Amino acid sequence: MDNKAIIIFLKYPELGRSKTRLAATVGAENALKVYQELLEHTHLITKDLNFDKYLFYDKVTPYKMPWSDDIYQTAYQVETDLGGRMSNAFEQLFQKGYERILIIGSDCYDLTQEILEEAMQKLKNKEVVIGPAKDGGYYLLGLTRWIPELFTDVKWSTDEVFKSTTETLEKLQISYDTTTILSDIDVYEDLPDSLKLLIS
Repeated sequence: MDNKAIIIFLKYPELGRSKTRLAATVGAENALKVYQELLEHTHLITKDLNFDKYLFYDKVTPYKMPWSDDIYQTAYQVETDLGGRMSNAFEQLFQKGYERILIIGSDCYDLTQEILEEAMQKLKNKEVVIGPAKDGGYYLLGLTRWIPELFTDVKWSTDEVFKSTTETLEKLQISYDTTTILSDIDVYEDLPDSLKLLIS
């Protein structure tokens, strides 16, 4: 078994369940269109990665993305807050024997295969790698071991997430590196022109 893996958190695209903050301004159908495009981008940048890939759906559903089962393994997030879900996913894969694991969502249109490969490479020299987002969160986290402290007492979906995570790492004296700052797509103002055209 390869000792590297990536966790992809996603929702199966269904009307009314995708990008709810965006839907508040553009409507549920347009938000779904944007989310489907984000999922296609996520597929494009991960399908050729030279490490194992796990799709962690947010709930158990009979539906799955039409992506090859030979490339992507299916898993499910536990029902708790975002920190608990991320922590559990990391714990599951470390228990399988992986030594370097990345986690991403499916809402970063700027993310590339090269950035993911760079992040995995950085884990050869550091215990943790983080991809900071412009809104103060992060779009990527990579670990070489399970560190549950990174997922507790964090105010998720705020501009404090990246800062509080790095403060925890420094307090625990855990080495880390970062990748380039990118934008997550949560609201209309985050959309690049190409996605605005999609729903115009």
